[in-house]
Amino acid sequence: MIVADPQKAKAPKSKRVARVLEKRAPKLVENAKKTLILQGTKTSGILNAVLTEIFHLKRSNCIRYTRKNDNIRPFESGGETSLEFFSHKTDCSLLVFGSHSKKRPHNLVLGRTYDNQIYDLVEVGVENFKPVDSFSYDKKLAPKVGSKPFITFIGEGFESVEELKHLKEVLLDLFHEEVVENLNLAGVDRVFICAALSSDRVFFSHCAIHLKKSGTIVPRMELVEVGPSMDLVIRRHRLPNVDVKKEAMKTALEQPKKKMKNVKGDIIEGTIGRVYIPEQEVGKMALSNNAKGLKRERRESKKKHEGKLQEPKKQKKDDGQ
Repeated sequence: MIVADPQKAKAPKSKRVARVLEKRAPKLVENAKKTLILQGTKTSGILNAVLTEIFHLKRSNCIRYTRKNDNIRPFESGGETSLEFFSHKTDCSLLVFGSHSKKRPHNLVLGRTYDNQIYDLVEVGVENFKPVDSFSYDKKLAPKVGSKPFITFIGEGFESVEELKHLKEVLLDLFHEEVVENLNLAGVDRVFICAALSSDRVFFSHCAIHLKKSGTIVPRMELVEVGPSMDLVIRRHRLPNVDVKKEAMKTALEQPKKKMKNVKGDIIEGTIGRVYIPEQEVGKMALSNNAKGLKRERRESKKKHEGKLQEPKKQKKDDGQ
């Protein structure tokens, strides 16, 4: 009896599957990270609103499951199997899981995956939540979909307290958009503010950026709170394994650029190229037969040649007589 090896890669059976596998394959420049939002057996109205707001903030790269999941317990042994399955199914490397219980009310778990395995987890409790509808502001200032946000962290705790440092890394990955080389100032219209109130409490807020005239080229910026806002109380967190972290932090070397022959760069003159031209043999060059001057010369030479041929014939006739 032959048993198939589950670790062995199978050849794709269709072009669509081949495109999906190629899209998920490792790259030198990875795609933007996708976020998966799902909930446990029991949730609260506040927690459902929080998950909805996070989904709206990350609508461009986010997937949300609204069904209840019974067997998801991220911090227990074997309880993360369902999370890893959903991560592999949706190709999401960021996880937001919400649950509610008497012991841990309004519980929110933020996690990251590496190679479809749980990398690290941070568990926070949501308090003093204010949705977007509770803020009154000019709707023209509302951030646009797909805009690039600022993220600011206020407080020394983000550099000294281990729990806050870990939460900072996860929040940066969660709200980080695609990497861009050039940035238009008009496309930066919002900012996420994270202020450390204590060693285990962080105030999170979302503000819009209002640009005003300042009399100079650089405009004056004002912040208008548009929501949501909440307090995040750190409860539990699980750091990544040292070996897994070392492997995840590896960066592939960029492919060396192909050397161009006879091209060099100069700071003053810029890019300079050298062109080699072979010796031109003018005598062997093919001339065009359609030139008018050549036709006229050929006609004249032909007439002279015919005249020379006719003269000896006449002399022979005269000698015979």
